Amino acid sequence: MAVSEHITALALRRHQQGQRVALATVMTTWGSAPRPVGAQMLICEDGSFHGSVSGGCVEGAVILEATEALETGQCRRLRYGVADADAFAVGLACGGEIELVVEPVGLGQGMDPTLLERLAEAQAARQPVGVQLDLVNWQRDLISPQTDPSVFEAGGGRRGDIFTHIQSVPLRLVIVGAVHIAQYLAPMAQLAGYLVTIIDPRDSFASPARFDGYEVIVDWPEEALTRMSLDRRTALVTLTHDPKMDTPALQYAVASDAFYIGALGSTRTHAKRRQSMLDQGMSPEQFARIQGPVGLDIGSRSPAEIALSILAAITAKLRGKADG
Repeated sequence: MAVSEHITALALRRHQQGQRVALATVMTTWGSAPRPVGAQMLICEDGSFHGSVSGGCVEGAVILEATEALETGQCRRLRYGVADADAFAVGLACGGEIELVVEPVGLGQGMDPTLLERLAEAQAARQPVGVQLDLVNWQRDLISPQTDPSVFEAGGGRRGDIFTHIQSVPLRLVIVGAVHIAQYLAPMAQLAGYLVTIIDPRDSFASPARFDGYEVIVDWPEEALTRMSLDRRTALVTLTHDPKMDTPALQYAVASDAFYIGALGSTRTHAKRRQSMLDQGMSPEQFARIQGPVGLDIGSRSPAEIALSILAAITAKLRGKADG
């Protein structure tokens, strides 16, 4: 599994390959449960599993339950907490509690593969979508922010015998400049759950040998970005040090909904960039969206450390812990 592949897409692919698969989803949490509502785990009949529903505390027990669900075609509701009799084996040592639902795909009470296809299509199109599951009769309805905005604002979860799972738009990182730092930042971001796109017009930089397994666009940023939507789940960083590439990308980004925008360069370089871009008509408020020098100040020196600082800054912004 590519780390950037969504659980939904992977479940559909495995099902289409002829494997029996089940999805385990966190419905509710109490206390210090390590994974949030909506966290998912895919369990396959060949014994493989992907994703997680806790910090490793209950996955073994969930796999056993999912394996039985694949045999019977019956959905299962599970609840685990620190007070469980076999707490060391399947309890949450952190003290929290979680409630899960396990759904086999295409079997008995389980999820219809057609619904799974629609979820995967929405994910690929970067469209938020949700599924309302009746825990009594196991009927499922697809919903959207247009059909039920209040549920999306609340973030889903279980209310009585109705569980609403909101499939959020995947996180995405756009890197302008297929440079040495990008070779570290791309895998770090992918491991953190981002779909990664790298843009650079230079063939020798943006080569498959340097960025195998990532989406690489060999084009000028102003051309490539017009074909993309920088939405609220997208971060963009420029790493080239070349105004011919960085400036158009930053101009496009500040006019978008991207939640994070960063530009590599020293404090002096960023000050010169600011004056240049203000002279070109960018407002001070727009320029203030650009973090420069990019990344958290952790004393980074090597390309790997700089990449780490950038991902840390993006994470802080995403989680509401960044200044400004």
